[in-house]
Amino acid sequence: MDELDARLRRIGQHHFRARFRLRGRDRAVVDLRGITTVRRHAEELVERRLAPAEPRNDGRQTPYRGHPVFVAQHATATCCRTCLERWHGIPAGRALDDAERGYVVEAICRWIVGQYAPHRPPP
Repeated sequence: MDELDARLRRIGQHHFRARFRLRGRDRAVVDLRGITTVRRHAEELVERRLAPAEPRNDGRQTPYRGHPVFVAQHATATCCRTCLERWHGIPAGRALDDAERGYVVEAICRWIVGQYAPHRPPP
């Protein structure tokens, strides 16, 4: 287990974060589109909604449903700059660099893969 897996496991034990699961339509998106497309969506959403130094509506910019990436962002505490700073140690007030964006996308996708099927990755 690497550091990201350990951090995601710790975050997943928080009473609020533990409530999130990949279900229904969100799971169907992964079934239909595949994890490669969902990863690309995660990259686009993180770039647009989370990466700027001062994201628009920070703290309220991530819906709770409507796409598996949104659900994963709440489950992994990558939903806003405040959560990124608190749970992942990525400071707010400056734009995310390439490595930080990659880290956030990897956290989101690992959670989705883990929720999809613990013993079988999504298509």
